[in-house]
Amino acid sequence: MVTIPAASDNSRPVWLVSGGPQWRSFTRFWQHYDIGHDHTSLIHEMQRGDRIALRTDVFDETRLENAQGGSVASVGIWATGIVERTDGHFVYVDWNLGQLEYRRLRDCRIDRIVDRFAADQCIWRMDSRNATQQDFIREVFGEDHFGDEVHSIISDVRAQPYHTSYDPSVDYRITNILADGCFLNEATLESMLHRLRTKRNIILQGPPGAGKTWLSKRLAYALIGHKDDTKVRQVQFHPNLSYEDFVRGWRPDGEGGLVLADGPFLKLCEVAGKDTDSKYVMVIEEINRGNPASIFGELLTLLESDKRSPSEALALAYPHDDNERFHIPPNVYVIGTMNLADRSLALVDFALRRRFAFFDLEPQLNAAWRKWVQEKCGIPADFLANIEARISALNAQIATDHNLGKQFRIGHSHVTPPPDTPIDDPQQWFTEIVETEITPLLREYWFDRPDRAEEESQKLLSGL
Repeated sequence: MVTIPAASDNSRPVWLVSGGPQWRSFTRFWQHYDIGHDHTSLIHEMQRGDRIALRTDVFDETRLENAQGGSVASVGIWATGIVERTDGHFVYVDWNLGQLEYRRLRDCRIDRIVDRFAADQCIWRMDSRNATQQDFIREVFGEDHFGDEVHSIISDVRAQPYHTSYDPSVDYRITNILADGCFLNEATLESMLHRLRTKRNIILQGPPGAGKTWLSKRLAYALIGHKDDTKVRQVQFHPNLSYEDFVRGWRPDGEGGLVLADGPFLKLCEVAGKDTDSKYVMVIEEINRGNPASIFGELLTLLESDKRSPSEALALAYPHDDNERFHIPPNVYVIGTMNLADRSLALVDFALRRRFAFFDLEPQLNAAWRKWVQEKCGIPADFLANIEARISALNAQIATDHNLGKQFRIGHSHVTPPPDTPIDDPQQWFTEIVETEITPLLREYWFDRPDRAEEESQKLLSGL
């Protein structure tokens, strides 16, 4: 693969590429597959950060009304996105998947192909003369659109000006998650983001130290497109948390009375409802430590992706008036984390499970982990391989113990130092981790067999 440098000028093109109902399988890339037209040279011109739109194969499936009351030709847009890289045949794209929308073609322009762009960035113009509408369609889509056969095509549509070129210092995508120290593969992260976009609610579950909390916030950033903590709200569920705390309830007003006050979830929904062009994320830590069915109440129904509209609104348990109805805005997303090793937790309610997509996180003591720790912290590769072998052997013992299981394994975060933290004495560093973090955990696991806990702890340090 060839990593393409970020665009740095204001004249980068917006690429309009062919697609149809099969675009839903293009969750990772757009593939140039048209035998009759060779667009390899154009694909090589694509740069990281370029905007791309996936159009239908027919430009005039419907007609839209213009400002003068007439109709203009239109183009169907299945999805939009940002180019991440290309190898000359496959164009890897961070897609913003959505429903089919029609956008009009008029006066040598494509108006508002992408809703999420600001108004001054929505009109894209060809580098051409003041052509008629029909000439423009021929120039952009080719003569074939006026015949019986429709070919896959690619068009270079220039933006004037192009203010939103990809800026790796601001924008945040899957590549940034990997660079920050995520040891999952790119396909797994893409699947998580895709399910988050479509299901709108996901849960990351796994053993202690698997990086659930760390990853949840970075997935939120990648969904939003950049690091913006004003659009991400984190809360912690615990046994004493209630609907009144999380959604809405009565609070003392400081003057001996009570006032109806919104909790963090309704506050986030209120802000998101006023900013529909942006995405907002609620990150719920340890979502199963409380009673989710009780805490969410009627919102458990409204969480469903197909209930995010005014027509599905319900009355809250504590309404401001009899006519108040509430729905969760479609631009609100929920990421929960779940520690499967906590013995105090009951099984998650099936109603909650139906409304979330679940992803299992496992210890990632792999080549990506070794490479990252070696480069960021200077620990020799052979020492890291030794640590990996020892902890993997311990995890195998934990997984096969009938009183424990895979959910109690030791996660990689225990042995992943913060980035750019030089480790001058790797042996001392690992010894401290074992003595202060891993051994106490093992003693809790084998609380009825302290000798086993000490034995497994010594195996980690013996012969270093």
